[in-house]
Amino acid sequence: MSEKAAPAVRIRRIAVSDAAAIAAAFADPEMYSGTLQLPYPGEAGWRARIEGMLAPGSSDHVLVAEREGQFVGMAGLHSAGASARRRHAMHLGITIAATAQGQGVGKLLMAALTDLADNWLGVLRLELTVYSDNARAIALYERFGFVREGLLRGYGLRNGQYVDTLSMARWHPRPPGLMAAEP
Repeated sequence: MSEKAAPAVRIRRIAVSDAAAIAAAFADPEMYSGTLQLPYPGEAGWRARIEGMLAPGSSDHVLVAEREGQFVGMAGLHSAGASARRRHAMHLGITIAATAQGQGVGKLLMAALTDLADNWLGVLRLELTVYSDNARAIALYERFGFVREGLLRGYGLRNGQYVDTLSMARWHPRPPGLMAAEP
């Protein structure tokens, strides 16, 4: 008897039409408790955020993962700040629906984001923060070359308790250079 293959995960750019699915996903305590998002998200709020991300001139690059047309995760690259001296860096954020964790969705999103950062955006430094007790996420980040840079004590409030966060970063493994000219 052959095992049925898991349905394929599709990675694509976020769309305004994703607002309802994202709001529903973030209503799950298992989803929002791993992030700095608040409980009881609203569709209108997500719609406005997505519109901002997609606006001309936005430096946000947000991807969605879906399986059989259903939202299972999202990840994005966001400006590290307005300073010209930080243009080489971007923040990375990722979240996977509880029902899709441990199924390779995070790996696919991380591969897509690091490809985008390395090969298309010329980002030299990717930065992120992660709750220090999120071993699964930390292992994923380390597989993609992120290293621990520091511990931020009491960084976020989660379920009535202040939680420590790790600061992690990844340098571009092959910084872009000038291609050799044809003879």
